[in-house]
Amino acid sequence: MRVLQINCVYGYASTGVITRDIQQCSLDGGIDAYVAFQKGHGVGNENTYEIGSLFDHKIHAILSRIAGKQAYFSHCATHELLHYMNQLHPDIVHLHNLHNNYINLNMLLRYLAEKDIKTIITLHDCWYFTGGCFHYTSVGCERWKNGCGHCPKQMQDTPALFYDASASILRDRIKLLSAIKNLTIVGVSKWVAEECRRSMLGVKNITYIYNGFDLSVFKPSPSDMRERFGLEGKRIILGPAGKWLLPINKLTLNYFLHQMTNDEVLFLFGCSGKEVITSDKIYLYGYTSSREELAQLYSMADVMINVSREDTLSSLNLECQACGTPVITYDATGSKETVDEICSWSVKTGDYAALWRAYLQMKDMNIEQLSRQCVTRITSDFERDTNYRKYIALYNKL
Repeated sequence: MRVLQINCVYGYASTGVITRDIQQCSLDGGIDAYVAFQKGHGVGNENTYEIGSLFDHKIHAILSRIAGKQAYFSHCATHELLHYMNQLHPDIVHLHNLHNNYINLNMLLRYLAEKDIKTIITLHDCWYFTGGCFHYTSVGCERWKNGCGHCPKQMQDTPALFYDASASILRDRIKLLSAIKNLTIVGVSKWVAEECRRSMLGVKNITYIYNGFDLSVFKPSPSDMRERFGLEGKRIILGPAGKWLLPINKLTLNYFLHQMTNDEVLFLFGCSGKEVITSDKIYLYGYTSSREELAQLYSMADVMINVSREDTLSSLNLECQACGTPVITYDATGSKETVDEICSWSVKTGDYAALWRAYLQMKDMNIEQLSRQCVTRITSDFERDTNYRKYIALYNKL
């Protein structure tokens, strides 16, 4: 059996690691596994194919913003990809994220339909069943159910400077995806799979497979970070800066800073360096691509509080629990599936007072027991090879 995965990145970032891990699991299972990608780390072997060039990607991005349509350009790069696929003769094509200005989606989908190739789509977000947005819950939009148009996120996700083409994008998408006879759609959470069932693709075969995590990396890890940052004796509330510092979470941030005592610190990681914070209750930490460093950050904290309002399946929440640190999160979208309400919890989205109360309740619990429960649960439900072997089973079934 020969399987070709296509994703924007390979070997790094969330979906790039997932794609690489599925490929390795496939190879270990005797499957001839290939990956085509836009940008990659640690590549150059015969089982990988790089799509287009940096110049092509830049031109695609410009045209996308002008025309209001992403994944409608890169004709030459896509033609070369299809030529590669003609030589490869894959039995299954497994699509991941294609929304990064590097591929012509319509050309690819027509090819898959004409060649009658068995196709799998993994939903890392909602892009495949909308008119271009990745998520829509924060703006309360449900136009994707009936055809899009008058897009409230025209300048977000995939910015369209002049035209709202969301209605025509969704028409094309549904028409071309519907033409693929053997199409299986896999959500990375129950939530996104159910959302897809409510969309115009709802008649297709839809299931879910949770992402897997490398528990040899994400585990309780020794860390000297408290000493390095002068935080000995502090209770550390870890949080992703990209969520906490959003304008929509300003009230949440102010409420926490008002409630926190002098022995508590909000440790925000993933900062760009441009943030301006005056409170001595906040510690800013930069972005890291090192998974080992992330594991040390997670292990250092007493709790992670994630105020994300849109997440298909929060990797941060799961990685943190794998390192033995409990998580409190808003229950929006797929985030609710990352906690079990026993060793980590969710509260109603936007209810920052409930978020604080959950934190206070956690402070009174046995932290060592919570830590063990977190690790046990993640090991049971989100271990990398266990979950990705489910894709191997799906390949074999097809």
